[in-house]
Amino acid sequence: MSTEDGHTRHSRRLAAILAADIAGYSTLMGADEARTVQDLKRHQAVVLPMIGQFGGRIIDTTGVGILAEFTSVANAVECAVAIQDTMRGRNAETEAHRKMQYRIGINLGDVIYDDSRIYAMAST
Repeated sequence: MSTEDGHTRHSRRLAAILAADIAGYSTLMGADEARTVQDLKRHQAVVLPMIGQFGGRIIDTTGVGILAEFTSVANAVECAVAIQDTMRGRNAETEAHRKMQYRIGINLGDVIYDDSRIYAMAST
């Protein structure tokens, strides 16, 4: 949709965006690539479905990272806490230098979206 001055008007909506990655992933990979990838895949098999269980939608994964959209900030926070609790349990028997811990941030704000992607807007 275009405005009178010729600029494209984008569709917008309010969303809670959850962004997560593994702290120290490069160090883990440097120590043992094969084991790190194996461990990551096992953890993701448990963690990624949790996004949907809390009403979220995975936007993208970057191997080590997760970007997800929620319509409720409360659901996003509950999901983040559940991920942290789950990982705490999964790491309980793991050597300290091999633990995978997600760093998670949540942002609530307008996003621009189209049929395939969302784009977070800069804060003003």
